[in-house]
Amino acid sequence: MFFLQQLILISYYNMTWLYFILVLLATFIIMEGVTWLTHRYVMHGFLWYLHRDHHQVEPGFFEKNDLFFVIFAVPSMLLIGFGVYNEVWWMQAIGFGIMAYGAAYFLVHDVIIHQRFKWFSRSKNTYVRAIRWAHKMHHKHLNKEHGESFGMLYVHKKYWEKVRRDKMLMAAKKVGYAPEQQQ
Repeated sequence: MFFLQQLILISYYNMTWLYFILVLLATFIIMEGVTWLTHRYVMHGFLWYLHRDHHQVEPGFFEKNDLFFVIFAVPSMLLIGFGVYNEVWWMQAIGFGIMAYGAAYFLVHDVIIHQRFKWFSRSKNTYVRAIRWAHKMHHKHLNKEHGESFGMLYVHKKYWEKVRRDKMLMAAKKVGYAPEQQQ
């Protein structure tokens, strides 16, 4: 009987870890949609005054836009804290999913795209080039209107195609830069 109880307890904890990981991953994926909506309707909407300096560069390392890091970090910390304190695994999983997305966002947006830290400055990776191009197209709009490409980790097909086309042109012509094709 004791062995059976132990086996049930082990199975319960293994399933809880599986659910924890699934909720964490689902939260990470959902955060791309949350980020898109927030970026499109909040950052380019009523909180434009915090996001403006990200499009209209001002001197200094920090931007008002960096406050969005705190805005997203607060629910993550609260969910992790309340989840740990009250032993609610799903709150912890959601909090850690938001935190994981925040870490990926920092790596992609601040390190790879804007190169605030010079860690991946010469990447020829297709994904890195596509995400940089998508973000460049987003930043061509200096005001909050008429924007495009509001997501962060998902890259629209047209940017992948542009980067692949450029790579083929560069390989064929042996040039360092491939201008856009006129349509």
